[in-house]
Amino acid sequence: MSSPSPSRLHLLFLTVATCTLCALPAFADSQARIVRLSDVQGSVQINKNSGLGFEHAFVNLPITQGVQLRTGATGRAEVEFEDGSSMRLGPNTSIEFSRLGADDSGKRSSEIDLTDGMAYVNWMGKDSFVLTFSHEKIALDHAAHFRVDTSAQFSNVAVFKGDLQVEGPAGKLMVDKKKTATFDAANDDKSTVASKISEEPLDQWDRESVSYHDQYAKNNQTPLGYGASDLGYYGAYTNVPGYGMMWQPYFAGVGWDPFMDGAWGWYPGFGYMFASAYPWGWTPYFYGNWAYVPGYGWGWQPGGFNGWHPIPNYTATTLPHVSLAVPAGESGKTIFVGKSGTASTFSPLQTTVRSGSAGMGIARGSLTDLKGLNHQVAKSGFARVEPAPQFARTSSRGSSPSFGEASSRGSVASAPMAHPGSAGHTNSGSGSHH
Repeated sequence: MSSPSPSRLHLLFLTVATCTLCALPAFADSQARIVRLSDVQGSVQINKNSGLGFEHAFVNLPITQGVQLRTGATGRAEVEFEDGSSMRLGPNTSIEFSRLGADDSGKRSSEIDLTDGMAYVNWMGKDSFVLTFSHEKIALDHAAHFRVDTSAQFSNVAVFKGDLQVEGPAGKLMVDKKKTATFDAANDDKSTVASKISEEPLDQWDRESVSYHDQYAKNNQTPLGYGASDLGYYGAYTNVPGYGMMWQPYFAGVGWDPFMDGAWGWYPGFGYMFASAYPWGWTPYFYGNWAYVPGYGWGWQPGGFNGWHPIPNYTATTLPHVSLAVPAGESGKTIFVGKSGTASTFSPLQTTVRSGSAGMGIARGSLTDLKGLNHQVAKSGFARVEPAPQFARTSSRGSSPSFGEASSRGSVASAPMAHPGSAGHTNSGSGSHH
């Protein structure tokens, strides 16, 4: 067989190079993004496009493009985006993540369809955001906080902060702060604007959730916003000699390791990804590295924020721990490890916090001063507490409370001494143990 001539090779090279360059923008604009199902209360279902339809949803499940979420009559859910923006869903609400993309400059864009129900959006403004509902569309490139509820007959948009432009068949409509726009789907989408916002029962839940994120993420030093507030509430950083800054959850205890509770969820195009069962279990499982330090226990080393680890990174140790082996095959089924975290996060009237629980079972903001409680559990092995209802679970309405150490949410009922040999040797400020 004769060899191609230099001119033909040159033409072939130019053709391949041209095709590659033409394909670059499309490739860059389809970079994979993964956001977080950050809170689940009551009946919530997810469709991961795995071929199994809707299935039970639980905290820390990844959300990818094309995923659908729906809440039942008692359900609530929250989704966190990379920059710390959040979206909360009330009962009987359905949404689809129609697009989660990023361009070649790293600019992220999210497009979400609100099919039915009520959603709250607190957008930070660092990335672009599009929300479609009924026949309308909201496109954002700046910070805003608003509420949308939609049905086959009417849709309402209430703006708490910032301003919005709503675009639909009837044209464009500006909705300013503290105003509400109503769209009549049965009457050619005609709109009216009211100079007030009517209080809805879920507004307090939304306000308290925003306050929680603002307070516990305010000292975040990482380039990512999602998961930061839970790290601030459920644990603390310590400078560990030889290892640098490490984060550890409160109530870690002797014998605890970070891989003992969770689930493997399968996603088309991604395969199996690990979802931790711990309420703080997002960022430490997809970025950075876990390491076991004698006298300290398991801790997370921040870093690696430019990458994504579907399987958590950890430094090998001779100590017994749960081995993270990716499930074989692509059955699409969720595979649980230990406690799967599928229980509701509603706070009971009284519960026991034990060494080794690492925060599992403690709802966001339901207890005051976990750092101080960590001291007590370290001494006694466990403590009985009376958590407050999580975010507006009481019947009262009012302004958003503070969730700092001076707040009155939750209390320690008693802290009996543990039996000899009980675990729980956690260090005071860091959640560390000796």
